[in-house]
Amino acid sequence: MQVTIEPGRLSGCIPRLPSSKSHVHRLLIAAALSKDATRIYYHRDNADISATAQCLKSCGVRVEKREECFQMRGPMQVPAGEMDCGESGSTLRFLLPLCACLEGTSRLIGRGRLPARPNGPLLSALREHGTVIAGDYLPLSVGGGLRAGTFALPGDVSSQYFTGLLFALPLLCGDSELVYTSPLESKPYVELTLSVLRQFGIAVEETGSGWRVPGKQAYASPGEVYAEADWSAAAFWLAADALGSAVAVSGLNGASCQGDKAVENLLRQIGGEIDVSQTPDLMPILSAAAAASPGKTTRITGAARLRLKESDRLTAMAEAIRALGGYAEELADGLSVHGTALKGGTVDGKNDHRVVMSAAIAATACQGPVTLLGAEAVDKSYPDFWNDFAQMGGRIHA
Repeated sequence: MQVTIEPGRLSGCIPRLPSSKSHVHRLLIAAALSKDATRIYYHRDNADISATAQCLKSCGVRVEKREECFQMRGPMQVPAGEMDCGESGSTLRFLLPLCACLEGTSRLIGRGRLPARPNGPLLSALREHGTVIAGDYLPLSVGGGLRAGTFALPGDVSSQYFTGLLFALPLLCGDSELVYTSPLESKPYVELTLSVLRQFGIAVEETGSGWRVPGKQAYASPGEVYAEADWSAAAFWLAADALGSAVAVSGLNGASCQGDKAVENLLRQIGGEIDVSQTPDLMPILSAAAAASPGKTTRITGAARLRLKESDRLTAMAEAIRALGGYAEELADGLSVHGTALKGGTVDGKNDHRVVMSAAIAATACQGPVTLLGAEAVDKSYPDFWNDFAQMGGRIHA
């Protein structure tokens, strides 16, 4: 889908943001590991959440969807057929260790760029502890047999590896240690996982370089849980406001474990150096906001892992900024962006939801129209993005 955005600021309020897909993923999996029923209340679906729900359903979990509520009852079993992770890296990496706990063989597949995304450190850790895995990239066949022990992984590759193991290790017969061998990046995502584990009665002890996880634990449903509003989605509207629109958002939890709640502070750092190692999903919108801030040079670092997302986000955002008449230089682990009055132009969204939404927000500060290719990519995390954009006065046409 191609859309064209006419120049103009936005004005209005987003009364109900989508629920955090990071939070919903985790609640779905914890509920699937509980024998008792769980009701998960959330707002707005997206493709990634649907992928996790469908994979769990294929594992024998009762998943009933009623308006904005999932009714769940586990436990998980070996899937009768393939588990389609769609394009969701979270779905794949959270389920891999759980499949290694099941008695049987699970087959996982995916689409888009997901089959090309690496999982080496996680696969190695599972294989070292007794799991037979056929393949190094999707499709993957995963046998059971995961044994307790010490799991050591680099901290600068993907926090999703740690989340997947934190879900699985409590189910094993013995106690385990989960250790990061280099500084842990995206730590707030792991903190979100730990908060969900506590909600479901799982005990994990933090150590100096990781966590001690007692085995033989059972997930206990709290009955009802509520997913938080998404700070990642809010970041786009907060950036629009910082660029001269009059946009307000409501319903956000200021005490959330979501790392992207740092966006308000990071937007104030435009014109200096911004380290996104703990909040990598904010890089696209921060770079877009930096490009539309005339006279300010912003250096964004700690983002090397973003070359392995739905797109190479460093290249994608540098190209998008230049397409709009701005200035961006790729660094080994980030971007150097010199803000200017953006002219407008045509941007290839690279089938990446965050690139598309970031370019749309940059368009509100452009002098001329902006045409976005692949605008449907927003379905991955925020299917109602274009409706919300239009409701706040954004002038868009296909």
